[in-house]
Amino acid sequence: MIDTAIRRPRIGITAWRCPLPTIFGERTDLFTLASEYVESVRWAGGLPLILPHSSDPEPVLDLIDGLLLSGGGDIHPHSYTANDEGTSREVNPEADRWEIDLVRGAAARRMPVFGICRGMQIMAVAFGGMLQQEIADAPGHPDVRRLESEAILRHRHQVEFAPGSTCATVYGTRSRHVNTTHHQAVVNPGIFAVTARSEAGHIEAIEAAPSWPALGVQWHPERMQEPAEMIAEQALFRHFIARATTYVRERVI
Repeated sequence: MIDTAIRRPRIGITAWRCPLPTIFGERTDLFTLASEYVESVRWAGGLPLILPHSSDPEPVLDLIDGLLLSGGGDIHPHSYTANDEGTSREVNPEADRWEIDLVRGAAARRMPVFGICRGMQIMAVAFGGMLQQEIADAPGHPDVRRLESEAILRHRHQVEFAPGSTCATVYGTRSRHVNTTHHQAVVNPGIFAVTARSEAGHIEAIEAAPSWPALGVQWHPERMQEPAEMIAEQALFRHFIARATTYVRERVI
């Protein structure tokens, strides 16, 4: 057995595949990832590895010690056996399939998982959950399509944490103001426990049973950039990296 306690946990972060303008054309097919994910993992002590889409999650899961499901486009309604109401944007069924397979494989290994925004929704969908395809103009949730990017990033809404939940423990508080960048919401969390809700009653955080360290949040902790916010939100990443470090130490290689 190799002593793995000395190395940093390797964190696989899902990439967003989307066409973007480059010198090679107006719609260059790229796997992309906001730098804040990478930096947040680094600051927390992990080694970030960006994951492009593939056909088989098992070789990827063999290489990593924790899975961070990042944000991105909407999940196609057909991926959770729902009728398409026409409000989902930037859907990619192949991305859905890949990320669903990844999180199911991680669950089978009891690998730590941290889902952010779309990532939390993927967690729910992968295990029988359902989404509401439009929540614009619900209390605390403006229609982000009508806002400029800076206004979206500045907007905050309050979430309430369940007593004893991971978020309540990590933040050391029962409630917190978080950012609002989504227009869809989990309405059925599948196998997960609901551990935070917004003032409108929308599900804002989910957790797995204690035997699997998996947490999903609907907000973007990596994008809250005010100094005090950054310190508080980084605690979520430190918690995730701590769970991945434990996973490293328990692995037999």
